[in-house]
Amino acid sequence: MLDPYRPEGSFVKKAVASEGGIVTSQSLAAARIGATVLAEGGNAVDAAIATGFAVGVLEPWMSGIGGGGYMLVAMAGAPEVQCVEFGMIAPKTLDPADYPLTGGTTQALFEWPSVKGDRNIKGPLSVGVPGTVDGMRVAHETFATLPWARLVEPAAGLAQAGLPVDWYAMLSIAVAARELSENAGARKVYLPGGLPPAPAAAEGPPPRLGLGKLDITLRRLAKAGPREFYEGETARAIAAEIQRLGGKLSTADLAEYRARLVPASASSYRDVEVFAPGGLTAGPTLARTLEFLTADMEERTGRGPGPDAYRAYASALDRAYRERFQTMGDAGDGAARNNPASASCTTHLSVVDRQGNMVALTQTLLSRFGSKVLLEDTGVMLNNGIMWFDPTPGRPNSMAPGKRPLSNMVPTLLRKSGQPWAALGASGGRRILPAVAQVLSFLVDFGMDLEAALHCPRLDASGSGVTLDNRLSPEVKAAIDPALAVRRGTLDVHPVLFASPNVVMREPGGGLNHGMTDIASPWSGAAAEP
Repeated sequence: MLDPYRPEGSFVKKAVASEGGIVTSQSLAAARIGATVLAEGGNAVDAAIATGFAVGVLEPWMSGIGGGGYMLVAMAGAPEVQCVEFGMIAPKTLDPADYPLTGGTTQALFEWPSVKGDRNIKGPLSVGVPGTVDGMRVAHETFATLPWARLVEPAAGLAQAGLPVDWYAMLSIAVAARELSENAGARKVYLPGGLPPAPAAAEGPPPRLGLGKLDITLRRLAKAGPREFYEGETARAIAAEIQRLGGKLSTADLAEYRARLVPASASSYRDVEVFAPGGLTAGPTLARTLEFLTADMEERTGRGPGPDAYRAYASALDRAYRERFQTMGDAGDGAARNNPASASCTTHLSVVDRQGNMVALTQTLLSRFGSKVLLEDTGVMLNNGIMWFDPTPGRPNSMAPGKRPLSNMVPTLLRKSGQPWAALGASGGRRILPAVAQVLSFLVDFGMDLEAALHCPRLDASGSGVTLDNRLSPEVKAAIDPALAVRRGTLDVHPVLFASPNVVMREPGGGLNHGMTDIASPWSGAAAEP
């Protein structure tokens, strides 16, 4: 099929269709683990938990049990869509005085005022209380059908086998090598001999990196249950080591942590119900973006978006982000920007099962490899959740003990006629929301299938002008509001200028399920239930 959005030499992928369940993930190997869980009789939540633990081992620069996130769950026939909130929070003994400003500006994910020694970005003082394991506990206790140990064990086996090193793993480690070298545990695991690992020079199985004691920790969690991470031997080991390194995370912080199950935030777009996390996530900003689009863009039909649609996307996203800056404190002065070198720092997975239950799960360490602190006693790589706070005192998102920071994550579920229709989300820091909003519009406004929607070029407008995919025409650039600075960029593996979405869909009336992942994400893929 000739497709103007797939010029010769660009990335091309195929969607997967099945009467059974489908899992999409930034790691196809992890997605296959989730699909196997579906084949064994697990539901979408079982598959999401198993895939989430597995991807934290296979893609350790993006997520893991030392991080946090959000999971949306839509059970077929249920009146409500539920959200499991398991974001990181600040330790109760956090002291803002430990983060003195230098007068400069950081070049990390956000252009916050810089802090002495980048203590809020890397190292032990950047660590927030991890939420991933307790988030999976709440999801498991509420929705799952298979035993907890069955869902954790595949990740433990992967950790014991070690991380396969191909060209993409080498690149992902090399990008963060300088900062990884500053922590003994991270240096020992990811920089053998002081350098990033190299893939095999010839055909054959890739070399593997040992992941320290991570497999032991995962097997302990599988056997003793999820609260062991917060109240048992693992909790004591984590707190003791991080405090030896100079951090504030304590056994009390871990013991008091509880993920929360709340109704998802609901809005609508055209004839579709839209569900996302609420509160301090990008969910409210997504709702505002769609509200602006409803007013600014007529309902569309036809092959795909033209210049007027991209003008509407840029305008709606710019307006929504300006509101976010002013009311939620994400940037104080509105100057926060993305750093292309650091944008891909999260992972997303989507699941639909044969009964039509759906899950959208986004989890993160925040920056690439989080705090860059890998604990030798447990093998856990810890998040740098303190980076989400504005280090300037007196602002809505300023850091404080026990506080929850803002988040850019927005796993999203769509319903038609009261039934789950699509689950989607993305990785990519501040670029997540623009990607989710546009893919949603491609599906709803233009009736695209997944292949068309994920091959269709997008723009990014997340707080500092507009970046246009190079595949977009000069007419699109001319249509964008002249008040918005416009630049062009290439959809590529690195640097990451656009977010990496993935989606599952179910045909109305219970027909085939479909799944597809970002075309430029080399490890990602959709796995159908065997």
